[in-house]
Amino acid sequence: MALDSTVRPLSELAERYEQTSDNRIAVEAMLGYLPLPAPTMIARADAVFVTVTDVDDLGQWLRELGGKIHRSSAADGLELWTLLTLTPPSRRRERVRVRVSVPVPMGENVMDYIRAAVAA
Repeated sequence: MALDSTVRPLSELAERYEQTSDNRIAVEAMLGYLPLPAPTMIARADAVFVTVTDVDDLGQWLRELGGKIHRSSAADGLELWTLLTLTPPSRRRERVRVRVSVPVPMGENVMDYIRAAVAA
């Protein structure tokens, strides 16, 4: 029996939805034992995106999970600092990519350990 061409996209959509849900659950579970600030969290199939309110919050994530920080111009005197990290290893699930971002005014004083994590 040949598969209808409409079956595959629905299957792919279901897989993306399932991966998005799994990623959200993994990060929420992590936040249950690592009380990191996560006022805004958006789960996607490829990563979970967290937006924090200040650079010190970004530093908390960096201290707990490690990773590299990318810095880009966001316009109007702001930079967007984004930590690229992963959830801790687990026997129950794969590690999930987490992207933690914060807008930072250009020239803002930033702790040395945070600045040192900026990818070259």
